[in-house]
Amino acid sequence: MSNQKEAKPLSHSVADSLDAYFKALNGHAPNDLYEMILSQVEPPLLRATLQYCDGNQSRAASILGLNRATLRKKLRQHKIQTSAR
Repeated sequence: MSNQKEAKPLSHSVADSLDAYFKALNGHAPNDLYEMILSQVEPPLLRATLQYCDGNQSRAASILGLNRATLRKKLRQHKIQTSAR
C-alpha cells in the first residue's frame, strides 16, 4: 500500500469548495457566481500553464486550447506579468 494520497479529480475539489461556499452564504443568494468562479480559477490556471511552458505563450495557448491573442487578452485582464515570447 502506497503512502501517497490518491489524487481526486479536480471536479471533486470544485464541488467541495462550492458546497462550503453555499453553506457559508447562510441562506443568502450569491451574485454573479459564474464570473466569481472564473475570476478565481482562471488566473492560477494561466500561471501554472505558463510556468509549465517556461513562459512560452504560444505553447501555453496551444495546451489551453486558446489562440495566442486570446491568451494574451486574458493575461492582461488578470494583470499577469510574463516575459513575451
